[in-house]
Amino acid sequence: MTSSDGFTGPPAAAGPTSRRHLLRAGGLSAAVLAGGTLTATPAAADSTDRGGNDQGGKGTSAPLALPTVAALLALPAGPLRDGTLAVVAGYRAPGDGGGLLARWDAGSAAAANGGTVLRPADRPARGRWLRVHDGVLDFRGFGHFDASAPADDALDAMVNDPSVHRVEAHTDLLLRRRHTYHRSHLVLDFGGHTVHTGGIERNTHDNPFGAVLFFQGTVTSDTVSHELPAEVIERTDAFPVPDSGAFRVGQWWAVQSDEVAGGGSDERELQKMVEVTEIVDGTHIRVGYLNGWPLAAGRTVTWRRVEPVVGAEVHNLVFLGAGQDTGAVDDEYTGSHPVAYEYAVDCHVSGIQATGTFWPVIMRRWCTRYRTTGCGLKNPPTVMYGGAGYLTQQIYCLYGHVADCTSSNVRHLNDLTASAYCQVVNCHGDGDDEGGNPFTTHGQYEHDLLFDGNSGLMDIANSGAQWGNAAKRITVRNHVCSWFTANTLITDLTLENVHVVPRPTFDPSGTLVVNADGAQLRGCTASLFAVAQRSARSDRPTTVTDCAFDLPAGQVLVQTPVTAPVHFVRTIFTGLDGAVLRGSGPVRFTGCTLVGDPGAAPVSVGAAEVVVDGGSLTNTGIALSAVRDQRLAVGGDAALTGTNSAGALLSRAAGTTATVTWDLGALRSTAAGDGTAHVRVTDGTNRYSAVGARLTGGRLALAAAAFTGASSLLHTSCTEEDVTREGLPPDGARVSATTGNLVL
Repeated sequence: MTSSDGFTGPPAAAGPTSRRHLLRAGGLSAAVLAGGTLTATPAAADSTDRGGNDQGGKGTSAPLALPTVAALLALPAGPLRDGTLAVVAGYRAPGDGGGLLARWDAGSAAAANGGTVLRPADRPARGRWLRVHDGVLDFRGFGHFDASAPADDALDAMVNDPSVHRVEAHTDLLLRRRHTYHRSHLVLDFGGHTVHTGGIERNTHDNPFGAVLFFQGTVTSDTVSHELPAEVIERTDAFPVPDSGAFRVGQWWAVQSDEVAGGGSDERELQKMVEVTEIVDGTHIRVGYLNGWPLAAGRTVTWRRVEPVVGAEVHNLVFLGAGQDTGAVDDEYTGSHPVAYEYAVDCHVSGIQATGTFWPVIMRRWCTRYRTTGCGLKNPPTVMYGGAGYLTQQIYCLYGHVADCTSSNVRHLNDLTASAYCQVVNCHGDGDDEGGNPFTTHGQYEHDLLFDGNSGLMDIANSGAQWGNAAKRITVRNHVCSWFTANTLITDLTLENVHVVPRPTFDPSGTLVVNADGAQLRGCTASLFAVAQRSARSDRPTTVTDCAFDLPAGQVLVQTPVTAPVHFVRTIFTGLDGAVLRGSGPVRFTGCTLVGDPGAAPVSVGAAEVVVDGGSLTNTGIALSAVRDQRLAVGGDAALTGTNSAGALLSRAAGTTATVTWDLGALRSTAAGDGTAHVRVTDGTNRYSAVGARLTGGRLALAAAAFTGASSLLHTSCTEEDVTREGLPPDGARVSATTGNLVL
């Protein structure tokens, strides 16, 4: 075979020794495998093979046997014949794991590196011992057995050798440089040992890519930039280009749109590294990505061809971050972190356990198809400095899978920025009392993300207007935390079995806030729950189903900007005391349970329409704010019982002129005492209809002043048991309240 230095591998060994056996030579046992009695006599002393055939000066006798690398290098170079093999039992001592099989290349002038290229002690201009290997190398083969001396030169020698596909560490190491590599198809496995970085060279300003191991693809000069001739629809993989002849199937391109007009300085809907999968026609190409956001005609899209790093993997190390711990300003330069990727494909990371890193432990940008598994971070020097204290940050990434990771006292366990089709599974963050929420997205038009089976604070699309505050189709399942906010421009959020549990050391309210733009919650619990609205992009309804919320007093359940319909289904609300539904959008309660306290205020509703279909209201009620025309419908065998501080289970605010429509049907209302009204209407314009209601105890207070002019009143087919009628107007052209009822 030919190595990176251009030399040809040794001929097959004589006798029973195979090349596979020789390649396994890592200690004294390799000498035994070679067969026969090994001596330190140069093979060049015998110029014939065992069959007696002249080999033209090539040494073919049994390999030399040396105890250490020092002994090998002590051999005089002059007598050595080209092709001589040597089996070395150890680097510093026989059996220490640093042994090797070496071949003498008389013509080589390669620079010695202490491991794969060895120069004899008499320092000839030409002639080197070249390690014979199968592509798997070990730091011990360069004389590193602990963290007492930097191993950076050895690392560079192995990684920069294209014949090497796997580098292993079997001891702790010290690395003091920030290495940038551009090669592919390499596995670095540190075997669970510790990498120390004390005294590492200084980083540059604001550089999360200044990692100990930075794998970076190459951006070529091939660029295509053009205005879109027509809209690019959402979820398409076919993109228009000026000339598809500039593209080839299998090429990788970094594609991005221009900034959103009038938006933030970094607000773009499209920023991904994609592979060309088909040339559709002269002006269209297909790529391996379904676009998440539509792009209008006239927008500018820029394509840059890249040659990504492929299959560069890092596994199994304990990493101790460096830094002077004197504050974020200096730690930016002195801190260390293990891994970064840019323009990378299929570059997986696993088993990194880091402590005290400044920038993200695993930093990714423009990456596609990757796994980050079994990693963790504890106690970074800061959780307040932007971009610092992360386990993993992913920017412009596709098809990522982050699983089985943990964090303690960090800023973010996982940050997905402008990324899509990624999953975060079984990851857990603790020590987040300082607000370093483990799970976040930036709001730079992320889409189609799944979080499943995680725990820790979470917010989505909440980093500020600079990036757009937008996200779409985010699903969170089986999540536990004490704070969850998703109230920016988030479309089609899905929460399943999400539990926000109050915690006195961070958020005693147990806050869960969502955006009413296609949000759908199922089986969730929280204390302080609120529905906000900042966008209206979705075609699906906002629903809250089979959830339970224990609201604090005065909680604004539906905030003022909400115009979208909100539907609560079989949801339980407890602790109600003056809760407010302030938004104008219609609200529907189907089969819900609302529970307050006899002395608590009723629910204040400002929605244009509120519908109660079945379910129950206990020691609470609905008080319409009448700040706008409203409609209240109660039916479906809904049960209203008890009382509240207002003394009315259904009422409207006094002193307003708004028209309120009351549609009361099959309901059962049981007042706690004579001082509680089933319905109280004292003024304003009202269109009242109660048909088939059953009222027990209490009062029915319908003041004549509330049913003049355009008002109307129909109260019929109702059953009233021990009910006191208060102020009802006499029947007339627009009033009918005395006929057709059963009064007991």
